[in-house]
Amino acid sequence: MSEDNNDIIDNQDEPQESITRVTGMYKDWFLDYASYVILERAVPAIEDGFKPVQRRIMHSMKDLDDGRYNKVANIVGHTMQYHPHGDASIADAMVQIGQKDLLIDTQGNWGNILTGDRAAAARYIEARISKFGLDVVYNPKITQWQSSYDGRRKEPINLPVMFPLLLAQGGEGIAVGLSTKILPHNFIELIDASIKHLNGKRFTIYPDFTTAGIADISNYNDGLRGGKVRVRAKISQLEKNTLVITEIPFGTNTSSLIDSILKANDKGKIKIKKIEDNTAANVEILVHLPGGISPDKTIDALYAFTNCEYSISPLGCVIEDNKPLFVGVTEMLRRSTDNTVQLLKSELEIKLGEFEEQWHFASLERIFIEKRIYRDIEEEETWDGVINAIDKGLQPHIKHLKRAITVEDITRLTEIRIKRISKFDIDKAQQKIDALEDQIAEVKHHLANLIAYAIAYFERLKKEYGEGRERKTELRAFEDVDATKVVIRNTKLYVNKSEGFIGTSLRKDEYVCDCSDIDDIIVFTNDGKMMVTKVDSKTFIGKDIIHVAVFKKKDKRTIYNMIYRDGAKGATFVKRFAVTSITRDKDYDLTNGAKNSKLWYFSANPNGEAEVITIFLRQVGSIKKLKWDLDFAEVLIKGRASKGNTVTKYPIKKIELKEKGVSTLKPRKIWFDDTVQRLNVDDRGDLIGEFRGEDRLLIITQSGNVKTILPELSTHFDDDMIVLEKWIPKKPISVVYYNGEKEMYYVKRFLIDNEGKEESFISDHPDSQLEIVSTDWKPMAEIEYKKERGKGRKDNETINLEAFISIKGITALGNQLTKEKINLVSLLESLPYDAPEEIPAEDIEVIDETIESSSDHVDSHPISEEKPSASLKSNNKDDDDDDDDDDAKGQATLF
Repeated sequence: MSEDNNDIIDNQDEPQESITRVTGMYKDWFLDYASYVILERAVPAIEDGFKPVQRRIMHSMKDLDDGRYNKVANIVGHTMQYHPHGDASIADAMVQIGQKDLLIDTQGNWGNILTGDRAAAARYIEARISKFGLDVVYNPKITQWQSSYDGRRKEPINLPVMFPLLLAQGGEGIAVGLSTKILPHNFIELIDASIKHLNGKRFTIYPDFTTAGIADISNYNDGLRGGKVRVRAKISQLEKNTLVITEIPFGTNTSSLIDSILKANDKGKIKIKKIEDNTAANVEILVHLPGGISPDKTIDALYAFTNCEYSISPLGCVIEDNKPLFVGVTEMLRRSTDNTVQLLKSELEIKLGEFEEQWHFASLERIFIEKRIYRDIEEEETWDGVINAIDKGLQPHIKHLKRAITVEDITRLTEIRIKRISKFDIDKAQQKIDALEDQIAEVKHHLANLIAYAIAYFERLKKEYGEGRERKTELRAFEDVDATKVVIRNTKLYVNKSEGFIGTSLRKDEYVCDCSDIDDIIVFTNDGKMMVTKVDSKTFIGKDIIHVAVFKKKDKRTIYNMIYRDGAKGATFVKRFAVTSITRDKDYDLTNGAKNSKLWYFSANPNGEAEVITIFLRQVGSIKKLKWDLDFAEVLIKGRASKGNTVTKYPIKKIELKEKGVSTLKPRKIWFDDTVQRLNVDDRGDLIGEFRGEDRLLIITQSGNVKTILPELSTHFDDDMIVLEKWIPKKPISVVYYNGEKEMYYVKRFLIDNEGKEESFISDHPDSQLEIVSTDWKPMAEIEYKKERGKGRKDNETINLEAFISIKGITALGNQLTKEKINLVSLLESLPYDAPEEIPAEDIEVIDETIESSSDHVDSHPISEEKPSASLKSNNKDDDDDDDDDDAKGQATLF
């Protein structure tokens, strides 16, 4: 067969057919197509920040600009003279520019970025270039031009944009083989960063989104590949069972956000009653919760399972010299700022040339008229004679000119009208020349001090256009939400203990608890085995199950108490342990591994409770003590692989529970991390205190509300929180506040009687406001009085708030502070007071969700001798995944 592209195969038995090879087409045409998409459609240029369609739209708007609004359909039609694509793509691109509210003044329905509503048809909406756009985007004198696609018109290669427009608007595009995603940044911060760069200082810039919301930029990576920005909606508790979403993440809208919430509800990840979308000019989505659902956990669940939180992966890709360039946002700003400086320089140089030309001709005109040189041409009969006569007449007077006289200059002089010559005013002409000299000097000064001129330019932009463009997105580090801790228990777990099955489909068997489909389940069997497995419809664990529960990873507060016999005739041991880390679906032997070991007693204690049991021995030989009590509080908590402490070497008849126990765990220390605004037990932030089961947190806000809560790690805090500390019920709260209704300052001291209830301690008048609040035992305050006209300023006064007023109810008005006009009230160092000492807690690492009060044991299993023990296989005790196998062989005889 021939290798030619068109190869004809002749065959007498077969019909003739033609084969065309397409290898060359793929090699050449696809590369051309990919280059076209990258350079001409998807990726913006670093010089002006525009994609070609955006640049052509802005150029067309300048063509049509007369200060009035134009129909978008007309602008789109005009743009098609430059852009070789359909009107729909042009209209969509123009709407996107208009929604960014920077370059285009819009009129009509341009859609809503908050709700996702589309803009009206192009024939119904109007647009014009904004004042800012006219200021920073256009200057035909310094613009480089090229022919349009059909050669009929000229279009700009790049617009002379003198502002980091690409970073202000952001940009996104998918080309062939690469993509770009440049996030928008704050207008004012970009100007400040440009000024810092011009001053030779370091700067950092971070994204700012028009939808506001909250962003974690700790892994932004300067907008390069591999970076990540986590964005969140702003969610707060409006009422007891109502959450309100007031800001949404970038890239979402209220419709998509609500859809994701409804899907999470349908899947059982969260539980909501209904959703209301009241969004208009501002976002307002009300999420109503059923009774008994925790608002704080629901907020975390919304972040974990819906579009209320998601990650954006930036990718800084731009076009430079017709090639893709991957660059960070810091370098983009530097290049944009440097480009602005060069454009300003070109603009100044053009102005200087224009002013010098005006000065040159104004000087010639003055000489021509003042010296009456125009009379020298009266006798000339030819054009050359006229030119020569004028040139000869000017020569004695042009020594001060900055360049030689040309024929064009003399020709312009001959075009001066007689009327103008007759009304020529020498003084006015000199004033014009002087003004031009001043302008020339000013421009030369700017050129000599170009950086200072550029800084002044950016400062002017900030002053004229920066109002209302403050940062919208709050930057804050996020704490990862553990989905297993916030997911709603959307299914029920059952167990068949005798047969050894657990699962969600065993509805005819014993109910265990509610769980979620992402939970892990921990199971103990009577032969001393333990396994952790994922929730499923039906899973076989092993016969004679004695305990089933949802497993919490790194849980050191759930303590398991166990007594077992080592082998068929060995000694009996007691052990206490926690299970913090495991390998899923692996069998763990909690005995010493001897064959025919037997479990005598087992209990699971959610808060480390230690019960008292009674042990009965069989009458064998000369044993005198057949019965005694064992207190688990005397047994140390060790690793799950430890052998335990010896209970007895004699045969046991039975074990009975004598007395339920109390928690043996120490109070835990709780810290508050101001960076992420969350509680933790990991020594991050400021230590709040040491908490037992009944202890609560005191929270006071600037708006004048106070409440106490249990220190749950999932708690969300209001932005105006000013006091967060451990609540001491007998410790009074002292307040100085301004009563808007009575227009006076009052002092009050009170105790909190209704724990768990949020109450207001200042009046609800709109002008009422909290001045100072103190939780010290003996607080002191200083009053600074206002200086009244005609009077001197009254000296500052110090007040002991404890002596000023006694403790009253939280709703009491309080005592009037003073009748004088107050300028400032400030707290001073409190007086010394010997507060009641608390019992200190020892350090203990605890990783759980809430402080639980002492409770009854869960699944306490005394096991009588009559129950047959299972045959045990030897168990390898090498648990490489354990992190708590300390004292594995430690033991001590109790009796």
